[in-house]
Amino acid sequence: MAADTHAAADFYATPRGAVAERLLCERLALLWPDLRGQSVLGIGFAEPYLRLWRDQATRCIALTPAQMGATRWPLGEPNLSCTAEEDALPFPDLLFDRVLLVHGLEAAESARRMLRETWRVLKDDGRLLVVAPNRSGMWAYWESTPFGHGQPYSFGQVGRLLAGSLYRVERRDSALYLPPSRWRLVLRGARLFEQTGRRWMPALAGVTITEAVKDMYAAMPVEAVPRRRLVLAETA
Repeated sequence: MAADTHAAADFYATPRGAVAERLLCERLALLWPDLRGQSVLGIGFAEPYLRLWRDQATRCIALTPAQMGATRWPLGEPNLSCTAEEDALPFPDLLFDRVLLVHGLEAAESARRMLRETWRVLKDDGRLLVVAPNRSGMWAYWESTPFGHGQPYSFGQVGRLLAGSLYRVERRDSALYLPPSRWRLVLRGARLFEQTGRRWMPALAGVTITEAVKDMYAAMPVEAVPRRRLVLAETA
């Protein structure tokens, strides 16, 4: 079952949620350091992470799938939020330069239909960033966090899902190596957990991060190859 927006918001308001947000934001900022002048869409529960680019982007929209419940930006924020069906995004084709999918893939009723919709609204040179709970990590099995709800994925599963939805994987990353504990001692050692886990236990990350681009060649229809008649000549 997918986490709803209220549960996700409550999690990010806790010290544990704040640490998880900070660690994940650090990785996202390395992948997308500057989005000035670009249009950005966040799908799932992306508000904590869209703050990275809110002051840079010309358009920054948070969309929550209907099954997760409605949400909105805090009052006074100069951006937009909306709720819609995951396979019927209320945007025209080729509108966004970047799409961030966080707390979205694992909650999707149909991941392929949702990814095809993100493909539609992305510009031809647009990029998609997918953050998903890692099925080999601890966070995917801790239901007191939004990462512990829905369907976890391995890197390979995310890659195959993207390939089947006309995307080409460009880069991979990971985050959240610390245990999903509320203990202050664990939270204070978050930096050490991240450094140690990234070096010695990369498969045990809490989340996988996958950047992909639209595979325009895969989307192009293949012309039918005309058949040539083969004539066998018999000589005396």
